[in-house]
Parts: sequence; C-alpha cells; structure tokens
Amino acid sequence: MTTEFTVRDAVFDFCRRTGMTTVFGNPGSTELRMFRDFPADFDYVLGLQEIVAVGAAAGHALAKGTAALVNLHSAGGVGHALGAVFNAYRDRIPMVIVAGQQTRAMLPTRPFLGADEPETFPRPYVKWSRQTARAEDVPAAFAEAYRVAMTPPRGPVFLSVPEDDWDQPAEPIPHREVRTAFAPDPAGLRETAEALNGAESPVIVVGHGVEDEDATSLVVELAERACAPVWISPLSGRSGFPEDHALFQGFLPPVRDHLAARLEGHDVVLVLGAPVFNYHVHSEGPYIPEGARLFHFDCDPSQTAWAPVGTSVLTTVRAGVAGLLELVEKADRPVPGPRERLSPPQVSDPIDAALVIESLRERLPEDAVVVEEIPSHRDMFHARLPFGRPGSFLTMGSGVLGWSLPMGVGRALASSGERIVCVLGDGAIMYSVQALWTAVQRRLPMTVIVLDNGGYGAIRGLGRRIGLDSIPGADISGIDFVTLARGLGCPGRAVAGAADVDAALEEALGHDGPFIVSVRVAADNAAMYDEPEVL
Repeated sequence: MTTEFTVRDAVFDFCRRTGMTTVFGNPGSTELRMFRDFPADFDYVLGLQEIVAVGAAAGHALAKGTAALVNLHSAGGVGHALGAVFNAYRDRIPMVIVAGQQTRAMLPTRPFLGADEPETFPRPYVKWSRQTARAEDVPAAFAEAYRVAMTPPRGPVFLSVPEDDWDQPAEPIPHREVRTAFAPDPAGLRETAEALNGAESPVIVVGHGVEDEDATSLVVELAERACAPVWISPLSGRSGFPEDHALFQGFLPPVRDHLAARLEGHDVVLVLGAPVFNYHVHSEGPYIPEGARLFHFDCDPSQTAWAPVGTSVLTTVRAGVAGLLELVEKADRPVPGPRERLSPPQVSDPIDAALVIESLRERLPEDAVVVEEIPSHRDMFHARLPFGRPGSFLTMGSGVLGWSLPMGVGRALASSGERIVCVLGDGAIMYSVQALWTAVQRRLPMTVIVLDNGGYGAIRGLGRRIGLDSIPGADISGIDFVTLARGLGCPGRAVAGAADVDAALEEALGHDGPFIVSVRVAADNAAMYDEPEVL
C-alpha cells in the first residue's frame, strides 16, 4: 500500500473542500483503485442502474446548491447513463462525472472494457470532457471540471481516468476561488427598464434559472412593481414563481401558436432564465403577438444566440433582476384577476387522475417536495396543485423518462425530514424502478404515487393530435407495481376504486420510510396540445 500523496488523495481532498463527499454511482472493475482506503467521511450511494445514480445526483445537487459527484463504469456505464446526463445538461444541473478507464499500458491494444475516444462519447451533452495525457494531471483536471460545472450556465462535466492513475504520486490542488455571477450590459439593462416603464401591458415569463440562482423573491418584487402577470416557461424543470400569487397565470404550452395566443394583448414580454421558447410539437405562426417587444435575460450565450426573436441580455438572472429593480418604476396598472379554481372532480369509477391530484393537494404536508413525471397529465397536475415555496416542485425539463424517481431519491437524501412525494406515470417508473431499492436501503421519507393508465398516455395523445388512433407499442399491461416494489423492499398499496384513494394517500404520506401507491386511472382520450387550455 502506498504511503505517498497520490492522485486519489488529491482528488478526495479537493472533494472534501468543495463539499462533494457523497458519491453516486454503480462501480465496475476500472473504478476499484479509486476507492482504495475510501474515506470514512465520504458516503457512497449505490444505484442499481446508472440512470438511477445520475438522477439521484441531480436531486442532491439541486437540494445542496452545489455540484454532485458521480462515479460511472467505463464506456458501458456511461452509455447506460447518457439519457440521464442529457436531462442534467438540459436542466443545467451541476455534476462531476468520473468514469473509469483501462490501465494506460493496455490502451493501444483496445482492451476489454476500455473506452474508445472517452472525451467525445458524452458530447455534446456535457459542458466539458477530458482524459488527461498524464496521471499527475488528473487532480488539476478534476478541479477544472468542478469549476466549469459550477460556472453559469451550470451543468454536467466528464472526466475519464485510467485505473492505474489513482495510485500515482500527485500534488495537492491549490485553493482558489471563482466568482461566477456577472451583471448585464448597462445599456441593455436601461433599454429593458425603459420598455417596462413605458409598457401598457407587460408580462414576465420565468424559467428554471430563477430558482437555480435563488432569485424568486427578486422576481416577485419586480412583477409586483411592474404590475406584470407571470407565466412559467414551457416544460420548465422547476417553478420559479409562487403559483399561489395573484399575478401567476400558469404554465405556457410548448406549441408556438398556442403560446403566442396566451401572450396576446401584452406589448412587452420579459423572459428570465428560460429559453425563447421550448416547443414540443411544431406549429406555424408568430413566436410572440404581433407588435410585442421581447427582452430575454439569461446566463447562457448559446441560448441568447439562437433565440428567434427579441433582444437578449447576457447576465446571471439574479444580477439582471437586481439591476432592473433599481430602474423600474412602480406602475399603476390593473392587476389581472385570480386564476379560476377548477371544480372538484367526480368521485367515481373508473378513477379520474384529477381526483388523485386533488386528494394529494388536500393532504400534502406544508414542507413537502413534489417530484413529477406524468407527461400525459401535466397540464391538469399544474392546474390543480400549485406550489408556492421555492424548491417545492421538481420535474424534468427535457423528455427522457426515468428521471424523476431517482431525482426524488437524491432530494430525499438531502432532506432534513420533509416528505418527498414522487408522482409518476406507469410508463415513467419502469425506466428506473430500481431507485426504490436505494430509497429502502436509506429509509428515505418518500411517497411514490403511480398513475397507471395502462400505457404511454403522452404518446397516445400526441398520436391523436396527428390523426393516429392506434399506435404500436403504446400499451402497457400485466405489471403489478406494488408487488414489484415489495420485491425491492418497498411496501405499498394498490387502489382500484375511487372510494379508496383518500385512505391510501393518508397511509402513504404517514409511513415511516418509502411507500408506493399504485392507482389505476382512466385513460385520457384527448389529443395533447390540441387546444389552448383555459383556466
């Protein structure tokens, strides 16, 4: 056993200084030397599949506000994880992904478990990727990776490390700081403020960048000062504005003409920390109402470059909104009326999915965090279950299923006692059901609700939108989710009748540890995005 300071020592020392002492992973042979003399103050969280490891790391990173450390196995493990890495990239979640590689001396002979071109494999869905030329360069590359992950726009980074590098001598990583916030161009700030001050009917659109930078309270102050209604951007992975606020209008649809219709009547549109705009299906028409002016504040140069309309101002959201608050005057405009409260759904069979969400709303603990992955019910979910507290709602901002259950596990690992409630579709849970095992092993305070509509409801709805009534591969049957969960150690309860929904949710929310409720709900025969939803 070596006694000199090694690459492994330098990396773990840096991780300790930056707070990355929880490692999420699924290890293989090429990672074993990384864990020699594994530090007692570090925690290895095992996911039974790589999607679980990356998703859990994402939930932990969002809770802690810093990068998470992920351990994957060479090319195979990275390949398994890439769908989840794509989600992390789109949702700007910082994580340092370290993958094993075969011994350097073996690489010219293309060895078993070796990764060919490891730097290019995860691109373009990582911000940075590297395999160093020398073992002694690994610690400095690891530190660079962390700084890139944490620089806005945040996101995942990737480092491939040959297995024999870990035992090589190295120097400690020097301490240094990177101040990552940056302010907008003063002329762009003044132009935006003047437009808001002179507007007859401004509107604000917020994205996940608002919560990422802890800027929600500043955005609320700006909206109240400008008397501007607020929408959340299409398919946002976080909220960004209290949904019980009088100025909140809802979630914008991911269809161009529908979105423009929601913004009709507004002459100035201010987009904060969101793309302009994130669409799911194509339609023709203007991006924003005719004659409206759009201003876009975001920290990502690529977002500001491809935005199809408006004036983009490159800035971190918090700095940009703080600057606007110094220039925007208090407006005297009519305040929009409150959103209409939807009527309670019928307590009847077959079970309406809306009944489950309404029952959850009535019983949800005040400090609970809800993680959602029900694409076919998403509009209804947001209409019936508003979130007022920053960080109380999480979902995926892209479209790769299997993300939200492991993200709930990672969020629960960072919990100080609050309940984590995952609301999932029957299709979604099967991509990462192994995450229940990790939740059980850690006795996490999690409630998992499965809305079982017998298949991929979103695919059916999108098919109906283009005139397809029969879609091969969209039906799922024969899965007993409660029995499956019990096989992983998680207790649960199946619900087939509306009269049993309340009791099942009460049991699940009060259980000590993880608990699953599977509810057979009626299929929705509507076409997705067919008409703008009116609340």
